[in-house]
Amino acid sequence: MKLDICYRTRFAFDAPARESQNEMRACPVTNERQQLLGYRITVEPSARTLSFTDYWGTRVDQFGVTDAHTALEVTAEASVETQDPLPMSSEVPLEALDAPGFRHGHNEYLIRTRHTGWDDAMAREGRRLIQAESTVVGAATSIHRYVANRLSYQPGATEIGEPITDIVAKGVGVCQDYAHLAVALCRSVGIPARYVSGYLFSSDDRTGSIDGDLVRVQTHAWFEAAIPGAGWLPLDPTNQLAVGRQHVKIGHGRDYDDVPPLRGVYSGPGRPEVDASVEIRRMDPSRQPSTLMRPSLLASVKAPRTRQQQQQQQQ
Repeated sequence: MKLDICYRTRFAFDAPARESQNEMRACPVTNERQQLLGYRITVEPSARTLSFTDYWGTRVDQFGVTDAHTALEVTAEASVETQDPLPMSSEVPLEALDAPGFRHGHNEYLIRTRHTGWDDAMAREGRRLIQAESTVVGAATSIHRYVANRLSYQPGATEIGEPITDIVAKGVGVCQDYAHLAVALCRSVGIPARYVSGYLFSSDDRTGSIDGDLVRVQTHAWFEAAIPGAGWLPLDPTNQLAVGRQHVKIGHGRDYDDVPPLRGVYSGPGRPEVDASVEIRRMDPSRQPSTLMRPSLLASVKAPRTRQQQQQQQQ
């Protein structure tokens, strides 16, 4: 499936900001399931952009505005071609999780984090969910089904940074909460899992349904579980779906904090009003290459991987 994506965020300050420094993670990755055909980023007021690849393998576009401004708009445009993932072996036994070197190699995806801090009750629930399973895929999909039914989708019901135990108690959340709960449950039973940030070509974020060739949505999130010897199994608990060609991956990490779409800091007395949107258009494969992306815009970032510095979150 060929998709053109436009992700735009606008900040309107109620008093001039003297300076702002920001970083964006919006560029789709190229992997075995998708290919990035082109990418560009524009900033208004105009600003120089520095691009690099972070520790987790995600492209980061870093930019700053040093003149006083009352508005800041950043737009990321991408063209990507996706396909359904290849079949994965479903026969890997749970005992394979204890294979020498496997846990050590995936240690970063087994630890508690700010967004995935499970408690004893959640760990017991995780063990209950997999007690009838004999394979890693079976255990991961059991957790996936549970999360899909445990939470009800309700925009605005939770805040970024809210403990996952509190979200479970509420029983409501958005895609980030579904992904964090699935990751926490997987890790609590020894399955390495990572949080994924991306886009979903869907007219309804709660059902994953497609209606027409143009949708206006928000960024999306799902999770991937590590299957020993087979790779990563991507699952979308918000929509009760296996990840497919309508999913476009930006990047992954331990939780949201490793792959936020946009965050930064600013100096000034004002407070910003934020408006973010994503527009995705499905292109007819019989058409000429999209006019949105030109060959000269193909992304080719070669920079050392570094851990991102924690900054005050704007979004």
